[in-house]
Amino acid sequence: MITNLESDRDIATTSWLKRGFYAISIFFNVCLIAQVLTVGVAYFTDPSWWNIHVWLVRGYGGLSLILLAGAWFAPFSNKIRSLAASLPMLLGLQFCSIHLKAPLHLEVLHPLIGFTLFYVSSSLVHRVSREVFNKSEVVTES
Repeated sequence: MITNLESDRDIATTSWLKRGFYAISIFFNVCLIAQVLTVGVAYFTDPSWWNIHVWLVRGYGGLSLILLAGAWFAPFSNKIRSLAASLPMLLGLQFCSIHLKAPLHLEVLHPLIGFTLFYVSSSLVHRVSREVFNKSEVVTES
């Protein structure tokens, strides 16, 4: 009987870990959307919004490391772990594409890396929701 209680407690703890991870991944994704919107406003309307764009990434960039750690502590699939590991790497490439001055003009890759980051983040949210809420990968036609 005690074994069942401990098992139930472990399942409940794992469930809360996964739901917390899911909430953080959604928040990270929303921050990315806000960052894309601020760069649009900065480019087309008011260049002072660029500072908000920069401060946003400084504010939420650490969440990628929390997601990476969470993906390894909670029992997630390898796909989710790979997506979570991609986030800090892509943020590092974003940083390098802007701050490293090279004759190759790496800054032209900045928007492409940003959209890849958004794709990976959205895929992470989608995958985690399927695992947390036990949704099937197969879509059936009715």
